[in-house]
Amino acid sequence: MPVETILRGLKRFQNRVFPKHRELFHKLALGQRPEALFITCADSRIDPCLLTQTKPGELFICRVIGNIVPRYPRTIGGVSATIEYAVGVLGVADIIVCGHTDCGVMKGVLNPAALKPLVSVTEWLHHARAARRAARASKADPQSSRFLITLTERNVVEQLKNLRSHPVVATRLRQGDLQLHGWVYHIAKGTVTAYDAKRNRFIRIHASKPHKARIHRATPNPVEKIAES
Repeated sequence: MPVETILRGLKRFQNRVFPKHRELFHKLALGQRPEALFITCADSRIDPCLLTQTKPGELFICRVIGNIVPRYPRTIGGVSATIEYAVGVLGVADIIVCGHTDCGVMKGVLNPAALKPLVSVTEWLHHARAARRAARASKADPQSSRFLITLTERNVVEQLKNLRSHPVVATRLRQGDLQLHGWVYHIAKGTVTAYDAKRNRFIRIHASKPHKARIHRATPNPVEKIAES
């Protein structure tokens, strides 16, 4: 995509989109109160706001390859700072860790030799070794296409565990006013599966029937119905 295409998009935003939502942007210029922290992969096919149909100001987004959350304080950096700010300062009520199908990072976890020339990527993927061990311990056939999905799911679960090691997250969890959610976005189908901690499995979110949909929590709290908007 040439930069000219991006500039044409900027022009459409300034001439068409901004004027239609001027009041919203004026309000956002005074501050933000996002409802959730959305941690997902940097993959270009993933658009959190498109997927969730949220407006500017509703999601605090952290994008990093492999939707990886290093354990605290092993790697204090941009990811941990984002979590600390979202949870400790902005006071988000929910954190969603969202993986996705056909993830190149997960393929790299399965075939680390191919990434040896990429020193930084190789080092970063060390944070996903627990997911690889968990996937290999499952009943999934390592030679099947399903195994990559299993690895992707286990990686989300392991990153949720790592999230709990962050002091600001642990404190809010003890207080009972923070919920964790683990998702996998299935690109080709447009569907999302969510981790249910009670059953230790991923279950499809049937968002097409909001009155019947349920929140599958990665924190073992009672399952609640999603209120209709």
